[in-house]
Amino acid sequence: MKNTIAFLFIFLTITSYAQKKWTLQECISYAMKNNLTIHQGDLNKKIQDYQLVSAKKEKLPGVSATISNNTNFGQSQDVFGNSQRNDNFNNSANVGTNILVFNNGRLEKNIRKTEFDVQASQYDVEKTKNDISVQIAQQYLNILLNREVEKINRSAYENAVKVYDRAKITTEVGTTALTVLAEAEAAKAREYQNVKSAEVNTKNSLFSLAMLLQLEDYRSFDVADAPDIKEIASSLFTTDDVLAKAYESQPQIKAAESRIRSAETQTDVVKTQYWPSITASAGIGSYYYNSLVTNNIGYSGNYIKEKDFFRQYSDNFGQQIGLSASIPIFNKGLTRIQVEQAKINEDIARNSLLLEKQDVLKNVQQAQYSAENYYEVYKAAVEAEKSSALALDYAEKSYAAGRTTIYDVNTARNNYASAQGNTAQAKFNYIFQQKLIEFYAGIPLSL
Repeated sequence: MKNTIAFLFIFLTITSYAQKKWTLQECISYAMKNNLTIHQGDLNKKIQDYQLVSAKKEKLPGVSATISNNTNFGQSQDVFGNSQRNDNFNNSANVGTNILVFNNGRLEKNIRKTEFDVQASQYDVEKTKNDISVQIAQQYLNILLNREVEKINRSAYENAVKVYDRAKITTEVGTTALTVLAEAEAAKAREYQNVKSAEVNTKNSLFSLAMLLQLEDYRSFDVADAPDIKEIASSLFTTDDVLAKAYESQPQIKAAESRIRSAETQTDVVKTQYWPSITASAGIGSYYYNSLVTNNIGYSGNYIKEKDFFRQYSDNFGQQIGLSASIPIFNKGLTRIQVEQAKINEDIARNSLLLEKQDVLKNVQQAQYSAENYYEVYKAAVEAEKSSALALDYAEKSYAAGRTTIYDVNTARNNYASAQGNTAQAKFNYIFQQKLIEFYAGIPLSL
């Protein structure tokens, strides 16, 4: 009984997943959480985060402890030329700390520079997310377009079937020739082929989106139908409005600006090498000495008794404190060269910002230009579709009255199907360009 319930649960889970239809927002949300390229960017961002933590910790004092043990064996000679054994054991322990007192703000400037690097890496992640979102939206609209073309072809096929059925009846009763039936059958076959081709195109576009989302179970992947868009209007945004918003909000622009500030701060960091560095240090320590010679006799002839370990450590305990300065005098002009290199990096960062703005300008102008053209094409396609529909209606009525041939009907039907496809193509091309414009204007992608 338990096995049966478990099987039914798994079956229903799989079935419900297979029947799920993804919206555009769900596709984008899934990619934001699971896309490996985005995940790679997040990992790079974490590296920058740890570099910032490391930069901040450089301001803390460094503390270290050392313990050493040394044993010596062999002969030694005193100042009078007398030789004697010098076997001994030495132990010492020290704890010291040092802290940078002055370096003309090098640590603080390096922290600010790293903060700008962190900002740039975060904007890089956002740029990757935006790119993938646009790709998903484009592929999603391509699926919807293929589905609409599929509906158009299926409707044409259904009409071709009706004409064929009517031609079959009239041919059987002898009112029309066999050539009429043959042409009707050929037309039906052509429309059926168009339906199958449209179905394959829809499946291919679904597969492409599933691969973009990096889904393993691509066969059960499907998307939800968008709201039926009967009419579309021209864009309400001007190019200048979109550009002004894009320059403020697009992450690639912000990343380039952060890298300019990082490069400028790096120049300040390098310039601190002209200044001296002052370091304070402090430490405590003690040591233990033990002669390993059994007949340890002093110069007075008396036997020398070694103090025990803890007594020596107590007697030999000492402290030290110090202040040192490192003053640059001459380093072959390397600091000056490094400063000039840092300034060149500033120019590179500024030029990168100009390149990013130029790229955004090109993309916005291209989207605006394409949207305007597609809108005009769409309006013309709508009029052509209306005329083709009227022509098809006249052809079908004339054929039913016996005044035209089936060839005229098929020609009118093909023209109407072609006009419908052109309208759908222009409509979805315009919608994508319009969504792209809205995206650059700071409006999230949606249908």
